[in-house]
Amino acid sequence: MSTPSDGSHNPRSDRPGGGQRGDRSGGAGRGERGGADRRAGRPFRPAVDLPRYAAYQAVEAVHRDDAYGNLALPAILREQGLTGRDAAFATELTYGTLRHTGTLDAILTDAAGRDVARIDPPVRDALRLGAYQLLHTRVPAHAAVSSTVDLVRTVGPGATGFANAVLREVAGRDADAWVAKLAPPMETDPIGHLALAYSHPQWIVRAFAEALGGDLGEVTRLLIEDNERPPVHLCARPGLADPVELAEAVGGAPGAFSPYAVYLAGGAPGDLPALAEGRAHVQDEGSQLVAHALATAPLDGPDGRWLDLCAGPGGKSGLLGALAAQRGGRLTAVEVSEHRARLVAQATQGLPVTVLHTDGRTVGADPKLPAEHFDRVLVDAPCTGLGSLRRRPESRWRRQPSDLPQLTRLQRELLAAALRAVRPGGLVAYVTCSPHVVETHVTVTEAARRSAVPADFVDARPLLPPGMPGLGDGPTVQLWPHRHGTDAMFLAVLRRG
Repeated sequence: MSTPSDGSHNPRSDRPGGGQRGDRSGGAGRGERGGADRRAGRPFRPAVDLPRYAAYQAVEAVHRDDAYGNLALPAILREQGLTGRDAAFATELTYGTLRHTGTLDAILTDAAGRDVARIDPPVRDALRLGAYQLLHTRVPAHAAVSSTVDLVRTVGPGATGFANAVLREVAGRDADAWVAKLAPPMETDPIGHLALAYSHPQWIVRAFAEALGGDLGEVTRLLIEDNERPPVHLCARPGLADPVELAEAVGGAPGAFSPYAVYLAGGAPGDLPALAEGRAHVQDEGSQLVAHALATAPLDGPDGRWLDLCAGPGGKSGLLGALAAQRGGRLTAVEVSEHRARLVAQATQGLPVTVLHTDGRTVGADPKLPAEHFDRVLVDAPCTGLGSLRRRPESRWRRQPSDLPQLTRLQRELLAAALRAVRPGGLVAYVTCSPHVVETHVTVTEAARRSAVPADFVDARPLLPPGMPGLGDGPTVQLWPHRHGTDAMFLAVLRRG
């Protein structure tokens, strides 16, 4: 991900423009964007500057097409030919707007005098971008308003006056003043207050509070961290790259905890030779740590057959495959999605990894997945992803509490399959990128209790590097962005009886 800018260095940030103070409907006049240019066979050039238009296209794709911002934006930047500061500004606007959508919508509802759901979607997304600039960047107010009105003139021409009026109302208060006006009091409704102040759905704030033992100070620090731009972490594959040398080569720094981690200062990691050559890959340090814990946990008996039961898209398989290669072992990587199975195959090319496109729950029924066969098994279970909201900001608005029953049922089934797959005395690591107690402690405890296979918990804390703070009382471990600088990865290790 490119290093974002606050817009103050963008030469187009204070371009003049504006609109008439007119009707406040915002619901008509979408028209055909760039229709005249397209009919004339000329490339479409929006009235607004390209970084803002690129950000608008990415935000629109997320809300209109259920796209993922981290996939949509790079393609748009390439299409628009944006690099350097322009690409950084577009990146900041896109991710910032997606992170703060909930609070921006509450403010826009008040400023417009109607619910944002009643505003034409293209105009709504443009207003979100404008409000983000006004409240969270150093872009001058007149530039944020005029550029957004220019954008509305392109995507919803009949709503320019409405947009101008709404944004001038938004500009009348700073972010703190809007929170003071709209958020419920912290004293009487702390969850509601934190949800609006830090732009998270209330059910997620409540889940974080439960996982953190009700410590609202810690919850606040976590919410703040979720709204920060996350660093890019690289994994130097053991036996193929030295992390210190890789850090020097890319202008980064070795990680604080994982022996394979490199913190990338900025730039596009996909352009790095080490990634193109398969000597490193992009992977959050927390993901590296949980894979490292499974691979290094003490084990009696044979240790050459490893299994990754939910392998897509292949980051943990890449690390485990490189570690297995050093020991003369082999990893079987299972992925139920055909597309993701291909990604795993690409990610593990050249490593001793066999990729199976099948359902991991078929252990014992599928001859390729025999029971009591593997020495170490990783279950990186599908989950809500609440631990990676800083990297996938739109997911906080997509996930719902109603997603949990189906996910937790799948998690229990996969963990039961892993316990069948591992040999007596072997190890299973259950991992989720979520701190929700239903997906972590409840799931792993229930699955172990119901399993016909006996298994005991192994204290996971000694399996992580010494000196890591805030690992709790064990035997499971919960990592946190605000404590460890990682995604909120949960780890439980079980040894089959």
